Amino acid sequence: MATLEVRNLQTSFFTKAGEVKAVDDVSFTVDRGQVLGLVGESGSGKTVTGFSIMGLVDAPGRVVGGQIQFQGEDLVGVSPKRWQKLRGNQIAMVFQDPMMTLNPVLRIDTQMIESIRAHQRVSRDQARVMARDALGQVGIPSADERLKAYPHQFSGGMRQRVSIAIALLNRPDLIVADEPTTALDVTIQGQILYEMQKLCRDTGTALIWITHDLSVIAGLADVVAVMYAGRIVEFGEIDDVLDRPSHPYTSGLIGSIPSRNQRGQRLQQIPGMTPSLLNLPAGCAFRGRCAYAQAVCAVAPEVSGGDDGRRRLRCHRPLSDGGLSQESV
Repeated sequence: MATLEVRNLQTSFFTKAGEVKAVDDVSFTVDRGQVLGLVGESGSGKTVTGFSIMGLVDAPGRVVGGQIQFQGEDLVGVSPKRWQKLRGNQIAMVFQDPMMTLNPVLRIDTQMIESIRAHQRVSRDQARVMARDALGQVGIPSADERLKAYPHQFSGGMRQRVSIAIALLNRPDLIVADEPTTALDVTIQGQILYEMQKLCRDTGTALIWITHDLSVIAGLADVVAVMYAGRIVEFGEIDDVLDRPSHPYTSGLIGSIPSRNQRGQRLQQIPGMTPSLLNLPAGCAFRGRCAYAQAVCAVAPEVSGGDDGRRRLRCHRPLSDGGLSQESV
C-alpha cells in the first residue's frame, strides 16, 4: 500500500470575483521511502496541494472533490480530533515561513518537548535529549544552549532549521516540505537535503518536496510532478523528466536554470505570465506562452501515458525528443 495516494484532487477558493480553481484534478502516488518533487512557478497550485493534503485550507477555500488516501484512510473531511493525532506525528509539514511553526513567546525547548510528549510516552529529560539531537541533525551548534533561546534570538535561516528539526522529531510517515531551504545558504541546504534523504531511506518516510527550483530536487527526488495553473502537466521519474522533458513548460523550466546556459548567453525565459486562475483560457492553459501551440490546443488535453504509473503527460503536442510520442495522445 502506498503511503499517500491523491486521486482527482480539486481545491477551490470562493471569492467575490468568482471561483478560483487552485488545484484541479491532481493525482499522484507517493510510496514508502519515496521522494516526490512538486515543481512549478508561483501560483501554479503546488503549495495549495500541500495544504490540502495537510487539511490546512481555510475559508474561503475548501477541497471540493477527489480523495487524499493516507495509508488507506481518506483524509478529506476527517474530524479535527483525528487531525490532532495525525499532524506532527504521522504527518508533518515544513512551511516556507518558519514562524508558521514556531510560537514567538515560548522557548525552543518548550515547543520541541511538547511536540514530542504530545505523541510519545517519554519523560521530559528523554524528550530534551531527542530535541537536542534533532537540532544537531540540522546543523545547529551548541544545541543545549540554543534550546533555551526564543525564536526572535535566531536568524531567519536558523529558525527554519528549527522548524525542520520539529518536523523530524516524531519520525513521521509523511513529510510535506514547502520550499523549506529557500532562506538557507548552500552548505546548510546540502546538509538538510542529505538528512532528509537519509530519513526517507532509513525509516521509510515518504517526502513531498515543493519547490520552484529544479536544481534542488535533481539530486533529491525519485519522481517529479510539474504543475501549471492548478494541474499536473508532466509526471515521471526525475532523471527521465529532466533528461527528456516532454511538455514544453517542463522544457522551459529546465532551460531557465542558469547553469544550463553557456557562458555569455542570455538566460532562457518562458514568455508571458501565468494566467489568472479566475479567468483561465479555454483549452490548454499554457498555450498562450507555448511556441508549439496549434489549433488543437484550444481543446483541453487529457492525460496520456501512465499505464505503468511512471510517465504521464497532459499535452497535445509533446516534444519530439521526450518520453512520449505524439501518436500516444
